[in-house]
Amino acid sequence: MKLQGKNALVTGASKGIGRGVCLELAKLGANVGINYRSDTAGAEEVAEEVRRHGGQAVLLKADVSDREALEANFAETVEAFGSLDLFVSNAAFSDRERLLEADLDGFRRTIDVSMWGAFYGLRKAAQIMSDQGTGGAITIVSSPHAVIPVPTAMAYNMAKAAIDHMARTAAIELAPHRIRVNTIHPGWIDTPGERKFFTEEQLEEGAKNLPLGRLGTPEEIGRAVCYTLSEDASYMTGSTLLIDGGVSLPWWSKRDEGGQ
Repeated sequence: MKLQGKNALVTGASKGIGRGVCLELAKLGANVGINYRSDTAGAEEVAEEVRRHGGQAVLLKADVSDREALEANFAETVEAFGSLDLFVSNAAFSDRERLLEADLDGFRRTIDVSMWGAFYGLRKAAQIMSDQGTGGAITIVSSPHAVIPVPTAMAYNMAKAAIDHMARTAAIELAPHRIRVNTIHPGWIDTPGERKFFTEEQLEEGAKNLPLGRLGTPEEIGRAVCYTLSEDASYMTGSTLLIDGGVSLPWWSKRDEGGQ
């Protein structure tokens, strides 16, 4: 129970990676504030799972791109648990269109949620932790999109590149306050969000081409996030942990099974 008694807030927590993070936090003894935008049923299910593992849970409804609403979530978390020790910025949005035809409303929405939402959360978490004077740990869920210019995903690529630099800058500024800030780069993960862009058949076939031959799971990412938040990573700040099943490798050049 490496996070026993720690109090956390996770954004975008009703499904996918956010859900996986919440459950792994609870398994390690943490209490969890579960931020979500619209999936109340999913958030309630996550809360029940957290409680089943022995943790306390509080539901926090807010669009992370709404600064005041998100900051209210932080206040609710502190009111419910007494403090904030851990923060995971996970909420994201992505529209996929090529530059020349991009719907700028979708482009702006991607930036508002994936970049500004992460900034609002990071800033408020840091303010609370600094005022408490007891240190803390913050993990930003970013993406290999921060360094790989995936076509049709310009806004998402931009947002992820921005929050990587945001996190490194915050790590320097917050080190005197004993607040660590790190990022996670998950690869292709089996989440509901992937179904926005791919059919089940496309996911199955695409996974076969990855170096490890499968999609990752939210639980695998959740365990990695918990590592960065725990004292096991006490000398880790301003770092990026890549957990992508080898997708960042030149997997298209894989030899066949016969070694040719």
